[in-house]
Amino acid sequence: MKSISQRKIKCIGCGALVEDLAGKPHKYIGASQECWNLYGEVLAKEYGEYNYPQLTHRLTVDTYAIQHPGEPIRQAIQSVNVHLISLYLILVKGYDGETATKKMGEILSKEPRFEWLEPPSPIGHITVADVLTATNQEEHEKKVREWVDNVWTNWYSKHA
Repeated sequence: MKSISQRKIKCIGCGALVEDLAGKPHKYIGASQECWNLYGEVLAKEYGEYNYPQLTHRLTVDTYAIQHPGEPIRQAIQSVNVHLISLYLILVKGYDGETATKKMGEILSKEPRFEWLEPPSPIGHITVADVLTATNQEEHEKKVREWVDNVWTNWYSKHA
């Protein structure tokens, strides 16, 4: 059970107001511990609660990754680039989630050399915390799409 007296902070990645929990949640994703926990709750919903479409899950993973770019180390650089590519394939080229995932694997198998893309500021005003407020699958999918569109738009200068 969460403590109601917990101090709130802004997530180091997305800026969502979250509880200030101790911990380093991921090696290269730049997220505060509580934001990472919220992301885990969204993933649990998508995997089990409503049997969400694969595309919704692909969009969730890609959007969380590019909204939490971390620091300019190899894994973070690769993560941001490949998740931006995935969103490009889905949003611009019209790929389905499964095909985008396969293309990501093909790209990574060629061991590309990616460059650090300076994250936009802000990276978006919709976050994983907003997605968690959905009360059913239809609302969840709508909120994921709004989140995707918001974060994708904020990365627009990097689209080339």
